[in-house]
This record gives sequence, structure tokens and C-alpha cells, in this order.
Amino acid sequence: MSVETTKPRTKPNILITGTPGTGKTTTAEMLEISTGLKKITAGDLVKERNLHDGYDEEFDTYILNEDKLLDEMEPMMAEGGKIVDFHSCDIFPERWFDLVVVLRADNKQIYDRLAGRGYKPNKITENIECEIFDVVIEEAIESYQKEIIMELKSDTVEQMDENVTKV
Repeated sequence: MSVETTKPRTKPNILITGTPGTGKTTTAEMLEISTGLKKITAGDLVKERNLHDGYDEEFDTYILNEDKLLDEMEPMMAEGGKIVDFHSCDIFPERWFDLVVVLRADNKQIYDRLAGRGYKPNKITENIECEIFDVVIEEAIESYQKEIIMELKSDTVEQMDENVTKV
């Protein structure tokens, strides 16, 4: 009779989360370079591997299939050494992460960044409202132990550099 054991991770997993436009991708890329951990952009996985249930034209986004995404990511996360970049955090199992970084930014910064990406006005408004109402930080607090949550301001490149050092 064989007993299956789970090998403990030897490298940490980090979640970089926040409202769109707070600098998640840039910060995750900078962390990847400075730590040697591998960046996973969950939104790219959703698109590239069809981990969705169609497309929402009104908000110009894919409709996430959480089960498909989690099933796809489970073996990656078990290895350890990953930096996950995603705008939400409450869908991921708590056991996956050793650190959850919630990035925050000024509403003007978010507006400028999202407008620069060509986001529709309704999508920009929805994301700014999420930032105003602390949606992502509240999700993090409800989903993870407070000891592993780090809330960081991300308005400027200098702040992003400082954030990488802090992480």
C-alpha cells in the first residue's frame, strides 16, 4: 500500500493583485527579474488556454471559468516559485500563497493607465469604483491570513521599485 505524500514547496509563491491599472504586471515583471521566480499572468492563461465561458462585449473581457483556471494552475502552484498576477484574489486557495501583495493607486493614475490601454469608459468607471470601495484589499483580508498580506502604494515607477525591494 503506497501512501502519497505532498512534497513541500522549496520556493515561495507570491500573489500580486489589485484593481486593473495599479501596476500589477509591471511589479510582477520587476519581481521576476529580481527574484528569479516565474511570473504567471492569470488573465493571459484564461485567454491562451480557453479557460473562460465566452466573451462579455459590454465590458470587453472574457468571462472567467474559475474551475478551469484553478485546475490549470494547481500543478504550477504546487511546484512553488511562482509570482501570480491577477486582478482578483478570492478565487485562489489560501494554501497557494506565502505572500499576497495588494497594489493600490490614485484614481487619476488608474484612469490614465486604463484610458491609455483603450478601455471602454464603463470599464474604467467600474475599476475606479472598485479602487474607491477597497474591493481587492477587502477580498484579500477575507481570503488570507493578515500576516501574509502586504498593501503597497503603486503610483510611480519609484514606488514600484521600492515595492520590489519591500517584497
